[in-house]
Amino acid sequence: MYSVVIILFLFNVSTVTSQTDHLASFSDPARLWNSEIERIIEEAFRLNFRTKIIGGRVMNIRLPFAMNNDRDLMLENKIKILHDGKGNPQALWPSIEELLVSEDFAEYVNALSSGREKVIVFDLSQNSWSIQTDPFLISRIKSGAFIGLPHRPHALVSGSGITESDVYNYLYCIGNIGVDCSGFVWHILVYVARQGGVDLGAALNQVLGFPRGADPALYAGTSFFNSRNSQVIPVHDEIRNLRPADVLLFRDFEGNIVHAAVIQSIDWTRGVIRYLQCNNIAAQEERGVHEAFIYFDPANTSVSLKDPSLHWTKKRFGAFTGEYIPFADDGERYRYRLNGGGRVVRLRPLVPVVERMMR
Repeated sequence: MYSVVIILFLFNVSTVTSQTDHLASFSDPARLWNSEIERIIEEAFRLNFRTKIIGGRVMNIRLPFAMNNDRDLMLENKIKILHDGKGNPQALWPSIEELLVSEDFAEYVNALSSGREKVIVFDLSQNSWSIQTDPFLISRIKSGAFIGLPHRPHALVSGSGITESDVYNYLYCIGNIGVDCSGFVWHILVYVARQGGVDLGAALNQVLGFPRGADPALYAGTSFFNSRNSQVIPVHDEIRNLRPADVLLFRDFEGNIVHAAVIQSIDWTRGVIRYLQCNNIAAQEERGVHEAFIYFDPANTSVSLKDPSLHWTKKRFGAFTGEYIPFADDGERYRYRLNGGGRVVRLRPLVPVVERMMR
């Protein structure tokens, strides 16, 4: 009897210790990434996440996507995004924290916990939400139809309690808070530069002459990364040429560069590129800041990112049920040939910083 108890006790201690070690490893990027540059980019990435207890559930809340003119094309008055979608995590989290303790959010949580299936109708122009219980409306959404207008999306909820996706919908639709794709990439690059002792904004300002007192982040859109100025270095996109902090650029159907992401790590042994981005075109649980992967053959690193043999894991979905989204995945989008397809670039002031961190 006693020996059994002791064995069980030791097993439990061992299990707890194993779980503790796993959590410690996850909480410390240095235990996951051997390269200094990969560790630093991971640190910058994690600043976009916070763990919260909401509605009695532990949730991992991520910074939402938010971009000027994203959903207000049918409105006379434009929707104002906090910091124009270029804010960094330190600037955005205080506003998110305010929203999450507001009376309106508490009412929202209660509405999603009523036990009854319903539709939440958001109005981005009014920063408001309402409830619909019409069975016909519910069945239409279940059939995959998009209901509403771009600035009035509809979300079907089960009534069994709030989820991370529901929190995201509230922050995105009610808060007008978040970061766009290039704003997120700029945050990562600024963080890397700072760890290497470089003020990226000041370094670029000296060459490009941003207006005095201007926030450089406001100029670091996708057009900036796609520009021909001397501070943006084109990279031949064969895998062997890539390295962390390189920026991936994607085109739309008109051939315009409209999306940016950043490489965090390259596993040359397993053949995996991990890149980070922020957008709404993702599975419900991944909208906002998230990771994605490209799998390649480690024995053949001379292939371009446009090579169809590569496996891009990031599938593309509408932010809300029924919204049309072009391209099935990031790989199809990057390979889109109009005007040359996707591109890879790096910033000149970061070159010596990244090279030091890769040694």
